[in-house]
Amino acid sequence: MNEVCELTGPGPAWPAANADWPTIRDWRKEIRERLIARRTSISAEDRSAWSERISRALEAALEPYAARLIGFYWPFRGEYDPRAVLTAMRERGSRLALPVIVERGQPLAFREWSPGSLMVQGTWKIPMPESGEAVFPDLLVVPLVGFDRQGYRLGYGGGFYDRTIAAMPERPRTVGVGFELGRLETICPQSHDIPLERIITEG
Repeated sequence: MNEVCELTGPGPAWPAANADWPTIRDWRKEIRERLIARRTSISAEDRSAWSERISRALEAALEPYAARLIGFYWPFRGEYDPRAVLTAMRERGSRLALPVIVERGQPLAFREWSPGSLMVQGTWKIPMPESGEAVFPDLLVVPLVGFDRQGYRLGYGGGFYDRTIAAMPERPRTVGVGFELGRLETICPQSHDIPLERIITEG
């Protein structure tokens, strides 16, 4: 894929057609900030209702992965909270793992997690398992800031998940979860972006 963006649809503050990567990067930063602001301002009533819908769909999507190793995330900045669903999957035999930022610019490591795991604050004060051997999940549940109809994800700009998926010995299945307010016409995908296999929202 070329490092340019061909835009064909309307959207908030789109870059010009054939925009270069620095322009797209700046646009993504602006959109990311807007989407996070919208997400953190969701009312408690809407968040509860939307999260319940996402949880039902996520539980159904994960059912075939009972007794497998599932990587998930600790919620941050208003993200959908997957912990109840994943804990229920653990009771059905799944093993669970959480990401650890080892170093900026490097792939994430995953450490196995259980409700009794000792946790410490990692980068951005996100809890992570204090210790444990690196494991390689069969499936990743990935948080979304934004996403588009092709399955490309807008994250926080660090490239951690794309880098991690590309570096794994066997590519895991991927499920992105987030709220409909993050839906975009396109994120202007670049050669380093890896689309997710499935996206689940409350819609």
